[in-house]
Amino acid sequence: MPWWFWILLWIALIALSLLLHLTLGYRLYRKFMSTVHELAAAGKRFSNLSPAPETSDVEAVEPRPEPGSAIFASPEQMRHDYLTAKAFRQEVRRQRRVKRKAERGQPQSLHDIEFR
Repeated sequence: MPWWFWILLWIALIALSLLLHLTLGYRLYRKFMSTVHELAAAGKRFSNLSPAPETSDVEAVEPRPEPGSAIFASPEQMRHDYLTAKAFRQEVRRQRRVKRKAERGQPQSLHDIEFR
Protein backbone atom coordinates (compact mmCIF):
# COMPACT_ATOMS: atom_id res chain seq x y z
CA MET A 1 0.00 0.00 0.00
CA PRO A 2 1.29 3.43 -0.80
CA TRP A 3 2.42 5.78 1.95
CA TRP A 4 -0.28 8.38 1.16
CA PHE A 5 -2.97 5.76 1.96
CA TRP A 6 -1.70 5.47 5.53
CA ILE A 7 -1.66 9.25 5.93
CA LEU A 8 -5.25 9.50 4.65
CA LEU A 9 -6.29 6.69 6.98
CA TRP A 10 -4.82 8.49 10.01
CA ILE A 11 -6.41 11.76 8.95
CA ALA A 12 -9.79 10.01 8.65
CA LEU A 13 -9.39 8.37 12.08
CA ILE A 14 -8.47 11.68 13.70
CA ALA A 15 -11.38 13.42 11.97
CA LEU A 16 -13.82 10.75 13.15
CA SER A 17 -12.53 10.86 16.73
CA LEU A 18 -12.78 14.66 16.69
CA LEU A 19 -16.35 14.40 15.38
CA LEU A 20 -17.20 11.89 18.10
CA HIS A 21 -15.75 14.17 20.81
CA LEU A 22 -17.59 17.20 19.46
CA THR A 23 -20.86 15.26 19.38
CA LEU A 24 -20.41 14.01 22.93
CA GLY A 25 -19.42 17.49 24.11
CA TYR A 26 -22.50 19.02 22.49
CA ARG A 27 -24.80 16.43 24.12
CA LEU A 28 -23.15 17.03 27.48
CA TYR A 29 -23.57 20.79 27.08
CA ARG A 30 -27.27 20.40 26.19
CA LYS A 31 -27.94 18.15 29.19
CA PHE A 32 -26.07 20.53 31.48
CA MET A 33 -28.04 23.52 30.22
CA SER A 34 -31.30 21.58 30.60
CA THR A 35 -30.40 20.86 34.22
CA VAL A 36 -29.52 24.52 34.83
CA HIS A 37 -32.87 25.65 33.41
CA GLU A 38 -34.74 23.14 35.56
CA LEU A 39 -32.89 24.32 38.66
CA ALA A 40 -33.66 27.94 37.81
CA ALA A 41 -37.34 27.13 37.36
CA ALA A 42 -37.40 25.24 40.67
CA GLY A 43 -35.68 28.16 42.37
CA LYS A 44 -38.27 30.59 41.05
CA ARG A 45 -41.11 28.31 42.06
CA PHE A 46 -39.88 27.69 45.60
CA SER A 47 -38.61 31.22 46.27
CA ASN A 48 -42.16 32.55 46.14
CA LEU A 49 -43.39 30.34 48.95
CA SER A 50 -44.28 32.22 52.08
CA PRO A 51 -42.54 31.05 55.24
CA ALA A 52 -44.49 28.48 57.19
CA PRO A 53 -46.24 30.00 60.19
CA GLU A 54 -45.01 28.79 63.51
CA THR A 55 -47.54 26.39 64.92
CA SER A 56 -46.75 25.45 68.42
CA ASP A 57 -49.14 23.89 70.89
CA VAL A 58 -47.01 25.06 73.78
CA GLU A 59 -45.93 28.63 74.30
CA ALA A 60 -42.48 29.41 75.60
CA VAL A 61 -42.51 30.01 79.34
CA GLU A 62 -39.34 32.08 79.50
CA PRO A 63 -37.29 33.92 76.93
CA ARG A 64 -34.15 32.12 75.86
CA PRO A 65 -30.90 33.12 77.55
CA GLU A 66 -28.35 35.15 75.69
CA PRO A 67 -25.85 33.15 73.65
CA GLY A 68 -22.63 32.65 75.57
CA SER A 69 -24.23 33.12 78.99
CA ALA A 70 -23.59 29.46 79.85
CA ILE A 71 -19.89 30.15 80.14
CA PHE A 72 -20.39 32.33 83.21
CA ALA A 73 -23.20 30.31 84.82
CA SER A 74 -22.59 27.90 87.67
CA PRO A 75 -22.68 24.16 86.96
CA GLU A 76 -25.68 23.78 89.26
CA GLN A 77 -27.60 26.42 87.32
CA MET A 78 -26.74 24.79 84.00
CA ARG A 79 -27.74 21.34 85.31
CA HIS A 80 -31.04 22.78 86.54
CA ASP A 81 -31.68 24.48 83.19
CA TYR A 82 -30.84 21.28 81.30
CA LEU A 83 -33.09 19.08 83.41
CA THR A 84 -35.94 21.60 83.27
CA ALA A 85 -35.71 21.85 79.49
CA LYS A 86 -35.49 18.07 79.19
CA ALA A 87 -38.61 17.58 81.32
CA PHE A 88 -40.42 20.24 79.29
CA ARG A 89 -39.54 18.51 75.98
CA GLN A 90 -40.63 15.13 77.36
CA GLU A 91 -43.94 16.59 78.48
CA VAL A 92 -44.55 18.19 75.09
CA ARG A 93 -43.83 14.86 73.37
CA ARG A 94 -46.14 13.06 75.80
CA GLN A 95 -48.96 15.55 75.12
CA ARG A 96 -48.53 15.15 71.36
CA ARG A 97 -48.54 11.35 71.72
CA VAL A 98 -51.74 11.40 73.83
CA LYS A 99 -53.43 13.78 71.39
CA ARG A 100 -52.39 11.71 68.36
CA LYS A 101 -53.58 8.45 69.92
CA ALA A 102 -56.88 10.05 70.97
CA GLU A 103 -57.47 11.30 67.41
CA ARG A 104 -56.79 7.84 65.99
CA GLY A 105 -58.86 6.04 68.60
CA GLN A 106 -55.91 4.04 69.84
CA PRO A 107 -55.65 2.88 73.44
CA GLN A 108 -53.65 5.15 75.70
CA SER A 109 -50.68 3.99 77.71
CA LEU A 110 -51.26 4.23 81.47
CA HIS A 111 -47.91 5.93 81.71
CA ASP A 112 -49.03 8.59 79.23
CA ILE A 113 -52.28 9.44 80.96
CA GLU A 114 -50.54 9.72 84.34
CA PHE A 115 -52.36 6.83 85.98
CA ARG A 116 -49.15 5.68 87.67
